[in-house]
Amino acid sequence: MKITDVETIFIDEYLFVKVHTDQGITGLGESGAWAHLESSAAAVQKFKTYLIGQDPLRIEHHWQYLYRWTHFRGTAIMGALSAIDIALWDIAGKYFGVPVYQLLGGKTRDKVRTYLWIRGDTEEKLVQKCIDAKKKGFTAVGHLNPFFDVPHNIPYYDTYTGKIKKAVEAIKHCREAVGDDVDICVEIHTRLTPPEAIELARGIAEFRPYFYEDPIYPDNIDVMGYVAQNIQIPIATGERLHNIYEFAMLLNRKAAQYLRTCVCACGGLTASKKIAAMAEANYVGIVPHNPLSPVSTAACVQLAACIPNLALQEYSGGEGIAPKSEIVKQPLKVEGGYIIVPDAPGIGIELADDAQERYPYRPLVIDTRLNLDGSVIDQ
Repeated sequence: MKITDVETIFIDEYLFVKVHTDQGITGLGESGAWAHLESSAAAVQKFKTYLIGQDPLRIEHHWQYLYRWTHFRGTAIMGALSAIDIALWDIAGKYFGVPVYQLLGGKTRDKVRTYLWIRGDTEEKLVQKCIDAKKKGFTAVGHLNPFFDVPHNIPYYDTYTGKIKKAVEAIKHCREAVGDDVDICVEIHTRLTPPEAIELARGIAEFRPYFYEDPIYPDNIDVMGYVAQNIQIPIATGERLHNIYEFAMLLNRKAAQYLRTCVCACGGLTASKKIAAMAEANYVGIVPHNPLSPVSTAACVQLAACIPNLALQEYSGGEGIAPKSEIVKQPLKVEGGYIIVPDAPGIGIELADDAQERYPYRPLVIDTRLNLDGSVIDQ
């Protein structure tokens, strides 16, 4: 079996990669480069020049060949490599007639517990979304931003005391709304300085958040470790990291208790399985990052199905992006807050035939939010 073509497909806000073979088997993957999908697509086309004519089943070899080809990488390139890697695993599963998780060691679970991705621009909306998620049967909610998801064209200002107090109150009210039946995953989006992150963590500890995600910028792992050592709630981070070595440093610094591996950006299923093994050896849980399409979800579920240290699976549920479920032919089944692990060969999902025509590409516009004084704020 040989690779005959590598195709890039833009749909809505997503970049998909389809790998074709001379036996008619195709593999599907997705890039998690997010705002830089055009760059990632260019990297796929560059990689294509090597992949044409290759045996698609030599997945590890192709991964190493492409990763180590040049000195320069980054998320756009790793998003391309991740998409190709997922597609090659999809081909392998279809070739052998088994789900990908079967090739990665077999199932450790039959269904994957998820947290529903919620957002709101006011405390009232956030609390209501928590209540709605509970009514739908979800036992965890995430992407819960106590600073709210406010439009970027609104300048921000608050005092230190006001910022911390309002955020603590928001988490308190979310906890009160769902009681102890729902786990709360707090998302900070790198919004805070280290002292602010420590103060807020101490303020919300009594409400028992499942994890405290990206309280500060993840670029300096030593400082993330400093924050982790000065708070009593677990940190989750890693969605912006894009190789196994960065995750190893994160573990060595004891800077996180949950790793947010982005299967579509950190090197695909090949790298994600290795990261999960490193985490397992350090008693650290895996919470796959998944704000993308159902293709990303399908790849994440293949990982979640075969590792012993899965904690939770992020699940956006289509919020804010109406056509998500319509992009694919058969979305994965969600029951009672769990995704049922599929038994179809490969990653278990295919693009709908008319998805590209129905949902043309919508490139993201640069619209960084500013403080009241005109300086940049993270959100």
